[in-house]
Amino acid sequence: MADNDIIISIIIATYNAEKQLPGCLRSITAQSFKGIEIVVIDGGSTDNTLSILKNYTGSFPLNWVSEPDKGIYDALNKGTRLAKGKWLHFLGADDRLLPGFSEMAAQVKEENAVYYGISKEYYTGQRPNYNVLTGHFSKYRLAQECMNHQAIVYPALVFRKYSYNLRYKVFADYDVNIRVWGDRQFKKCYYPIPVVSYNMNGFSSATRDELFKQDKPGIIKEGMGWIIYLRFLYKRYKKRKAGVLDF
Repeated sequence: MADNDIIISIIIATYNAEKQLPGCLRSITAQSFKGIEIVVIDGGSTDNTLSILKNYTGSFPLNWVSEPDKGIYDALNKGTRLAKGKWLHFLGADDRLLPGFSEMAAQVKEENAVYYGISKEYYTGQRPNYNVLTGHFSKYRLAQECMNHQAIVYPALVFRKYSYNLRYKVFADYDVNIRVWGDRQFKKCYYPIPVVSYNMNGFSSATRDELFKQDKPGIIKEGMGWIIYLRFLYKRYKKRKAGVLDF
């Protein structure tokens, strides 16, 4: 595939992902949409992850590097610089693309537009299946709650203007989304199509991000402006008054 045939680069951060990565790669290579490249940024795995990458035989081009990094978001930042696509998509090794991803990918045309669909959760334990962090997001809804990172296809232009802030261990993607949803340069296009299945028992479910929680009001004010900021503060005040825990 020539570089100018690559429409979407799918970026995956891995570390010792030998059990999860094959299924992730199969879900990508099963896509009917053909303008895809796979970019894997590995953090220096010591299991069979590198062997899986070296022996990859799928039809989509795969580029990968393996070296120590500063965590998931450092790896994703590296991936944005290596990717050749006009749009970028991010997956974890334990996530799976659904056939609807190709349906949404066929609509990707405007180079300043963010496209996003529906995400489906799954659990590796016995927790019930129900979906949050998905559906249509206005600026106000996004200020209140995080959306699913894996449901979004970003124009590469986003990452010429923004990057994942390594200050945040879990919610650097939420930080970027708040800024992007508040940025009039980028159009947002929602397609009510299931595009990804993601593991709710992953890294973010077991890791707290107190720095993001502390910084969130200021990020909303800076990224979305005073009106959304004041609505956010009022909603948070009402939750706290009602004794509801606030994020």
